[in-house]
Amino acid sequence: MLDQVDAVTKRCVAAPQKPVERILIYRIGSLGDTVVALPSFHKLAEVFPDAERYVLTNIPVSSKAAALELILGQSGLIDGVVNYPIQMRSIGDVWRLWSRLRAFGAKTLIYLVPRSGRLPVLRDLLFFRLCGFTRFIGMPLTKTLQVDQIEADTGLVEYECHRLARSIAEIGPTDLDDPKNWDLLLTEAEQEAGDRAITPFAGNPFVAINMGGKVIEKHWGQENWRQLLRELSGSFGGYGLLFLGAADEAAAVEEVSASWPSTVVNSCGKLAPRESAAALKRASLFVGHDSGPMHLAAAVGIVCVAPFGSLNKPRKWYPYGKQHRIVHRADGVTNVKVEQIVAKVREVLPERAVLRLNAKASLG
Repeated sequence: MLDQVDAVTKRCVAAPQKPVERILIYRIGSLGDTVVALPSFHKLAEVFPDAERYVLTNIPVSSKAAALELILGQSGLIDGVVNYPIQMRSIGDVWRLWSRLRAFGAKTLIYLVPRSGRLPVLRDLLFFRLCGFTRFIGMPLTKTLQVDQIEADTGLVEYECHRLARSIAEIGPTDLDDPKNWDLLLTEAEQEAGDRAITPFAGNPFVAINMGGKVIEKHWGQENWRQLLRELSGSFGGYGLLFLGAADEAAAVEEVSASWPSTVVNSCGKLAPRESAAALKRASLFVGHDSGPMHLAAAVGIVCVAPFGSLNKPRKWYPYGKQHRIVHRADGVTNVKVEQIVAKVREVLPERAVLRLNAKASLG
């Protein structure tokens, strides 16, 4: 009898539960920086499927900068974020971050922050070791990880998404050409919000436009946008226009688009970033600045036409893929000609003129 009790007792005693592994992913920036890192986040979810994946990221410094959590928070690719002020000016700030990371208990750090020079990297390495981390993936301790690669036949720098994938290559290759690795994993509610935003188009094709952004050096200029819509309205006036951006861009959109012959939906300030992505999935084309909405459009498979200027090196921050059309002027984005953007639109978008019915014919 005692032997039977002992056997039952042994079966009923639960085995000690193995602690859940936590990893910390270090990635700063806002909307665009997060979207181009999507393939790397998918790779980390594949390699660490049972781990809690948190991101150490900066508190946004601009009202137009979308926090990383707003892009990935509902995707299932991460479990949460640890925010910190990007410019820590006091020992107290450093101490508070150190205390949080020590208490966090993670041992593996994924380093996705660009660094040029060995000294900043060694400084970060020392700090994270003092925080208790023992495994580092992507830490750019070598020169090849500290600088962008240059393509021999074109002389262009690598895409940022390529640099990120190369940084974590030790855990396996990342296929940047696989659409699944750009999937934002939108929720049903987000998709419904995007569908509601484009209801006024009644199923007719539309072009998405973003003419704002948080960095003034990337702005093409309101007069250029006005001229562009004037030039496009004849051959492409049958398309609706969906404008995306921050709330303070709404007035400029109203002014620029006032004479567009088809339906115009001004969603500036009305959609969350992931809801914007859901609406973008239905677009025939995206035209806009080097911005978060541009990268969202590319992520959901929409061809982008974009003017670029002197702020970044050619190709590094282009939307990924050869299907996109970029006009890049090293002397400043405002020097991109309207006719250059019109020509790029014509390369990829079928003409759809407004149907103008003769009054008598319509009565007959």
